[in-house]
Amino acid sequence: MRFWLGASFVDTDQFVELARTAERCGFDTLTLSDHLFYADFASPYPYSRSGRPRWDARTHWPDVWVTIGAMAAVTSTLRFSPNVYIAPARDLFTVAKQVSTAAVLSRERVTFGVGVGWCKEEFVGTGQDFHTRGRRLDEMLPVLRSLWAGETVTLDGLPALSISPTPAGQIPIYVGGDSEAALRRAARLGDGWIGNRIYTEDQLDLVLDSLRHHLDENGRTGPFDIVAPLAVLPDADTYRHFAAKGVTATLAAPWWLATPEEKSRYGEGTLELKIATMERFAEEIIAKV
Repeated sequence: MRFWLGASFVDTDQFVELARTAERCGFDTLTLSDHLFYADFASPYPYSRSGRPRWDARTHWPDVWVTIGAMAAVTSTLRFSPNVYIAPARDLFTVAKQVSTAAVLSRERVTFGVGVGWCKEEFVGTGQDFHTRGRRLDEMLPVLRSLWAGETVTLDGLPALSISPTPAGQIPIYVGGDSEAALRRAARLGDGWIGNRIYTEDQLDLVLDSLRHHLDENGRTGPFDIVAPLAVLPDADTYRHFAAKGVTATLAAPWWLATPEEKSRYGEGTLELKIATMERFAEEIIAKV
């Protein structure tokens, strides 16, 4: 079981020190989320009962790739991944160059966590079609793999083309989302799957059954990573139990489970609280799994 640090909703000026601490504490990957702007969205947020987002206009959503570049500069082993990057809200070449450059600068410590997104307004804002986003992502991923491998590709209306720089190795693609379409996409085109909500064991069992069905349908028999946020209290035996089910990594944000004493001592939302709870999580959980 590997541990990913879920760093959504973190203030931008905390990321660099969080990355240093995550590496020191034994986290495998630091992940951050992708949103372009805040508005009074008409699009319903799919992960709350109210349909409203859990954040407001004051919440930081720094650019994923700029932030990964800054964190990569102060670390040497920690990996980075968006959870998830809404690639079809951008054009193919913007995505290809951003991810490839981040992979090169980080010395190949980037995983491409990708999804189709839910917020129509962001697609309108970037001039991309919201309703064809799934099909376009399906078409985009194989081309991205070819471009990142340094290959020349031919696209309609353009001469044969390639990009540079490109990393020496393959950039893993993990597809996010637990709809049937997302699970099919992960099984067909991905190197792994990332869950985008916090799962109880019963909820996760249903997702894993469906994911395994799609993997079998596509003849996938090799390694396939499953990254699942879990609705469990941190406990080494519990994580071993989920590892036996095939979960290869989980997301954790230890400061969400800070004790009253820790909150009183360090203050809610502070970098000091995050570091203290990460260190405790590393000692009590990561070291024992």
